[in-house]
Amino acid sequence: MRDFDHHGAAARDRRHGLAWGFVGVASFSLTLPATRVAVADLDPVFVGLGRAVVAAVLAAIVLAATRTKWPGGRLLPRLAVVAGGVIVGFPLFSAVAMRYVPASHGAVVIGLLPLATALAAAWLAHERPSRVFWWSAAFGSAVVVAFAFCQGGGAPQAADGLLALAAISAAIGYAEGGRLARTLGGWQVISWALVIAAPFVLVPTVLAADARLATASPAAWACFAYVSAVSMFVGFFAWYRGLALGGIAAVGQAQLLQPFLTIFASTLLLGEAIDASTFVAAALVIASIAMGRRAS
Repeated sequence: MRDFDHHGAAARDRRHGLAWGFVGVASFSLTLPATRVAVADLDPVFVGLGRAVVAAVLAAIVLAATRTKWPGGRLLPRLAVVAGGVIVGFPLFSAVAMRYVPASHGAVVIGLLPLATALAAAWLAHERPSRVFWWSAAFGSAVVVAFAFCQGGGAPQAADGLLALAAISAAIGYAEGGRLARTLGGWQVISWALVIAAPFVLVPTVLAADARLATASPAAWACFAYVSAVSMFVGFFAWYRGLALGGIAAVGQAQLLQPFLTIFASTLLLGEAIDASTFVAAALVIASIAMGRRAS
């Protein structure tokens, strides 16, 4: 009976983890398009790092309101890794890249992020997914990359190096954050990481503020608000909780659906058409996630 309860609880955690992971991915799905709209009127460094300044203010308010105690200096290096990956690295590299390539092209490289996250989980969290999982993860990534190319991703460009650095930064930040979330909770991980990073991102953000702040369109400011409050803060509550419950490598594969969620959101909000290839590719990705979940 005890073994049954243990396996039942583990299976339940995996299900809940994947569900929380999907909530996080849904919140991230508009990040690249929103970033592209924002950097059209605002400095990319201001967008890439300024979002962390806004999110850090929100995090400080939440930590103060809940009277949450500092977890201790021993966790500072690990929180610094999270901050360097998801608060500085990914936002900055992706924001600069979005000045030179369309969001559809960015999806080609970002489509490899789930596979990179699984590799980081094996390295940092010592997770050991099965061989079937790795095959399913590679297949899902290949589907996303091929789909992005077919949808107009275009030929490789110099900015792909920045997108690759963005993906590597995020993968490391996800893996370390997922580990910390098992003891701190996802909301504390991102909140403390933001507070730690705030002094370092504030100065370049202020230096990047220029006359464009006064002339930027309402759409640019709305998108900046989205990537600050949702992409950089609230979305991580669900994302890190999912990684902690369901396993970093397994739940990380949920991000394979992010390009498709972006397309579906554009259809609902902007009335854009969806062709049959989108549904076929999404179905293949869902199959790869399901296969990887069973094998992980």
